Amino acid sequence: MVKVERSYPALESLAIEKVKSSGKYDKPDVIERLKRDFNDKCYICEMKGLQDPVVEHLLRKFYWDNLFWSCGYCNGVKNRKEYDIGIIDCCKRDPEKLLMFDLVEGDVVVYPFDEYYREATLTAKLIYKVFNVQNTGMRIQKSYHRLKKLQEEMNCFYKLLEKYKKFPGNKRYKAMIEASLRRESVFAAFKRAYIRKRQREFSELTDIVKL
Repeated sequence: MVKVERSYPALESLAIEKVKSSGKYDKPDVIERLKRDFNDKCYICEMKGLQDPVVEHLLRKFYWDNLFWSCGYCNGVKNRKEYDIGIIDCCKRDPEKLLMFDLVEGDVVVYPFDEYYREATLTAKLIYKVFNVQNTGMRIQKSYHRLKKLQEEMNCFYKLLEKYKKFPGNKRYKAMIEASLRRESVFAAFKRAYIRKRQREFSELTDIVKL
C-alpha cells in the first residue's frame, strides 16, 4: 500500500446517484477516474491490471473521498467485521510512514511502526492476510497467486540491483530501477522499503523513496 493522489473535483454523477432510490456509486465515470487515480492497482495488495476490479467504499459510498480501486479478492478478505473500525486511508495518510513492508525468505512481513495506532495495526494485518489466506480453496489459490507474483517481482528487482551495483554508471539500469521505485509500480511499497532499509548501500537511490 502506497500513498495515492486522489483527483478533484468530485464527480457530479455521485451527487446525482445519491438521491435516487437505487443509485449506483460505480458508474463508468467513477470507474474510469478511480482506475486512473489508483494507477489500475489494487490499493491493498498492489496488483496491477486487475481482472476483477471493484469500487470499494470505506464509509459513505456516494462520497468521492471514500471510494477506492480494489481487486475483488482483497475486497472480499477485507469484508469482515474486524475491519469495520477502519484501515489507513491511503489518499489522506502515507502508509509508508506508518507501516514496514518486507519479504523475508519469501514470506510477507508487514508491521506498524506504532503498534498502538489501531488503523496501522489493522492495515498491517489485512495486507499480511491477503498474501496468506488459508481458509477456503479459492482464496488460498488467489492468495498464493499474489504471493508468487510478489516474489517474482522482488526477485527481478534484486537482480536489477545487482546489475546496477556491478555497472554503477549504467544509465539504463538506473532508469529501470527508478521506474520500479515509483509509487505507480506494482508492489511499490515492498521495493521502496527495501531501498530505505539499505540507504548506505544505495545512497544514490534514496531520494526516490524519501518520505
